[in-house]
Parts: sequence; structure tokens; C-alpha cells
Amino acid sequence: MSDKPIILIVDDDPINLQILANTLKDTYQLKVAINGSQAIQLAQKEPLPELILLDIGLPDMDGYEVLEQLKTNTDSKNIPIIFVTGKNQQKDEEKGLKMGAVDYITKPIHPIIVTARVKTQISLKQQKDQLLSLAAHDQLTGLYNRHFLMDCITRKTSFALRQDTDLSLIMLDIDHFKDVNDNYGHPTGDSVLKSIAQLLQSCLRKEDIATRFGGEEFIILMDNCNQNIAQEKAEHLRKTIEQLKPDNIQVSCSFGVTQFNHTNDSIEDLIKRADLALYQAKEAGRNRVVVYS
Repeated sequence: MSDKPIILIVDDDPINLQILANTLKDTYQLKVAINGSQAIQLAQKEPLPELILLDIGLPDMDGYEVLEQLKTNTDSKNIPIIFVTGKNQQKDEEKGLKMGAVDYITKPIHPIIVTARVKTQISLKQQKDQLLSLAAHDQLTGLYNRHFLMDCITRKTSFALRQDTDLSLIMLDIDHFKDVNDNYGHPTGDSVLKSIAQLLQSCLRKEDIATRFGGEEFIILMDNCNQNIAQEKAEHLRKTIEQLKPDNIQVSCSFGVTQFNHTNDSIEDLIKRADLALYQAKEAGRNRVVVYS
């Protein structure tokens, strides 16, 4: 797969499409839409574009309406949009920028101007994405951090309620981790944490969210997953971690599992139940999975 940034070009004029495509094709991957409906569909389809060049005069809806719909969708709301249009009045440009476009290019198209402005917006988008990624991830393990998890749980519990789907949470903790740090040193302890984090990332589904919750504690959030399946997944992880032996050290983990209750539940309740189940696993001798009941 190419690592070139993806740009979505939206225009119903074949000549304009050809000019833009010829200008950008050597540097970027291109997607093309010839109306607003197609543009909205492509903008929300993986892999997402990093920039959209949007005409205003489209056959089914105008570009302003397309922008408005894209900005209200979770998948597409953060994609920068440049209007490329024949509307050259100041009021049109002001309207587009006020609605959330990052730039406004008037036709006729000048390839040098398009190239420069596209390059600027792609660079800004990549810098922003990098900052957001750093803010959402744990620096040591590369997993999502606690702050990201809390935001994610809010969205996923709301979705589970709306769609009446299952949502389960697994909390795991490395057994006797203090002994690892005391006996082998903190650099080795960090290595153990990173090894378990890598294992979690490799064993989970794409839609699962693995986070470092704090210290040697991790949380896995699994949508479209009931408690029984989550228990099976936790047991598989427990056995795999037991065989991992990072840095030739025998380590194990204890697990607490619970499922989101659609009737009367909160984020705090969900995490508290998993924590209680984890505590029971520790009290029962560690290196085991306990489902909250």
C-alpha cells in the first residue's frame, strides 16, 4: 500500500478533474467524486482522505451542504476541506471559511497555486495528527492512555445503548510486578510492560481498544462482544502471557471481566465492576480470570 497522502477531489467538470489530477497525481493518492453524495461516501470510507478539494456547484447538492454534512460525521469531521470553485465573490469565500473550510481557491485552476496550498494543508494535517496521537497514547507502551480510554468509553457506551449492542471490558494487572522491578530493575520492568502491550496489540481485533490504565494495569474495551466471549478472550490472553517470558522472566496476569448493562449503568460502574472482579482474581491466587457477578 502506498504511503502517499490521500486527496479526495470533488468536481463534476471533467476538465477541472483532469487538471487537478494531473497536478497532484505524482505526489498524492487520489480519489474522485463527481457529486455531493459520492463525495460524502468516499470521505467516510477507509482509508480516509487527508484533504478534500471540493467544488461548490455540484449537481445534487452544493459544496456548502457537503461540507456541513462532513463536519457532523465522526469519521470525516476532522478532514480539512479546500473549496475549489468558480464562485469568486468575497461573500462566497467568507461563507466557506466561516463554515469550516481551511482555504478557498477560485477557478480557473492554476496548478502552481493548487500545489502550494495543498502541500501546506497536508503538512498542517499531518502535524496535527501527530500531536493528537502523542496526546492519546502512553509514551512507554504505545497503547492508548487513560485519557483516551475515558473518551472512548463515553462514545462506545452511547453507541451500545443506541444500537442495543454488547460491550465488554477486561481489566488485567501484572502479578507481583513490584518484585520484577525490585529484583531486575526498572528498565527490565519497562521491558516487561512493553512486551505485554505488544502482545495485547497483536492478539486483539481491530475494533478492540487496549489501554495502559496505570502502572502495570491495562484495560481492553471490546464492542460487539458479550461477557462470555470476553471471558474466553481473557483466558486466551492469560495463557499466552504465561508462556511469553519477556526478558526470560516468568510473568502472569490476573483478569477481571464485566459487560455493560444497558438498563442502568455508568462508565464508573463498568470500570468498578471489572476492578472488583480483578481484585477477586488476585485474592483467589492470581493468574486467573474472574467474571463479575
